Amino acid sequence: MANDNEKDLEEVLEEDDNTDTDKPVEETENDAEPTAEEKLTKELDEQKDKYMRLAAEYDNFRKRSAKERLEISATTVGDTIAEILPVFDNFERALNSETTDETYKSGVEMIFNQFGEALKKLGVEIIDPLGETFDPNIANAVNQIEDDNLGENEVAQVFQKGYKIGDKIIRYAMVVVANP
Repeated sequence: MANDNEKDLEEVLEEDDNTDTDKPVEETENDAEPTAEEKLTKELDEQKDKYMRLAAEYDNFRKRSAKERLEISATTVGDTIAEILPVFDNFERALNSETTDETYKSGVEMIFNQFGEALKKLGVEIIDPLGETFDPNIANAVNQIEDDNLGENEVAQVFQKGYKIGDKIIRYAMVVVANP
């Protein structure tokens, strides 16, 4: 039996030796030249990829531009209001000054109120931290005092009110802090 197995093995080896090496080797799918349909499909996929990337890039550009416009707009409004605030402060001082002319006082009061309403329409908020705990994010301490009637780090006096638009501080309040 061992001889029969050896004979079979020898026959198989001989067949392998006698194979014609001039026969073309069957091409596999990976080695084959792509068909026109495959080429077009590949090109279409590449074009879709380019288009999707371009669309995403444009969307990012559009969002970035809109954000920049909003930031520039807020900065411009903030800068403009910062230039106008001293005039508003002077109207407030005029309103608080003593005068015997009631007509004059009511005129200044009307202008001050109209000015205040215009600032509110622009989204400007007043920062008046009097009596609150000192917050360096909204106020600058220009002086310190010791006062037993006030708490620790409490704002005792406001020299100049602060203003903000949304989260952006236009002008910090100038305050005196008690018991630092």
